[in-house]
Amino acid sequence: MNELIAGIRVPDSAIARAATQLVRDTEDDLLYNHSRRVFFWGALTGERKGLRYDPELLYLGAMFHDMGLTEEHSSPDLRFEVDGANTARDFMTSYGVGERDIEDVWLAIALHTTPGIPEHLRPTIALVTAGVEMDVLGINYHEFSDEDRHAVCSCHPRETDFKENIIDHFADGIRKKPQTTFGNVKADVLALKDPNFARTNFCSIIRGSAWPG
Repeated sequence: MNELIAGIRVPDSAIARAATQLVRDTEDDLLYNHSRRVFFWGALTGERKGLRYDPELLYLGAMFHDMGLTEEHSSPDLRFEVDGANTARDFMTSYGVGERDIEDVWLAIALHTTPGIPEHLRPTIALVTAGVEMDVLGINYHEFSDEDRHAVCSCHPRETDFKENIIDHFADGIRKKPQTTFGNVKADVLALKDPNFARTNFCSIIRGSAWPG
C-alpha cells in the first residue's frame, strides 16, 4: 500500500491497511474509488492551504465516509452520515485509537454533507468535506492541476456517468428512511429520485407545534 499518487502518500499503517480492506470488501467499485479520491483531494487541499493534518486520520475519514450507504452498515433510522461515522468509531476503537482522534473522524464523516460548518473546524474535519465537495460537486476543481487530477483519476477512475450513478447510490442508501434527509442536502436526492417523497417543512413544524403561540 506504499503508494505515492499526485505527490500524496497513502498511509501504510496497520489500521490504514485494514480500513482499506474492509471498505474494499464492503463497497462497490464506484464508492470505493470515490472514497479513495476523496482522500487525495482532501490531502492536496491541505497541502495547498498549508494545513497541518494527520494523513492517517484523513484517510480513515475519507474511506469510511460513505459506509453508511451500504446495506451492512445502514441503520433503520439514523442519517447515513452518522451510520458511517459510527462504523468508523467502532473500527478505530478496536485498534485502541484515542478519543480525540476518533471524535475528529466521527465529526468529519457526520458533517460531510453539511455545508458551511466543516471548513471552520479542525483539519481532518475540514479536509474530508473538501475532498467530498471536489469529487461530487466539483467545488474548487480548477484549484487542482491537470496533472494531479489525471494522476488521481488514473489510479481511481470515475466511472462512466459517475454523476448520475453517485446520485443513484445516494438514493438507494436513504430511500428507506426519508425522514433522515430533513435539513440536509440529501432531501434533493429523494426529491429527484422518489416520486412519493414529500419534503418536511421547517416552518410547518414550527406552526404545528404544541406551543399556543
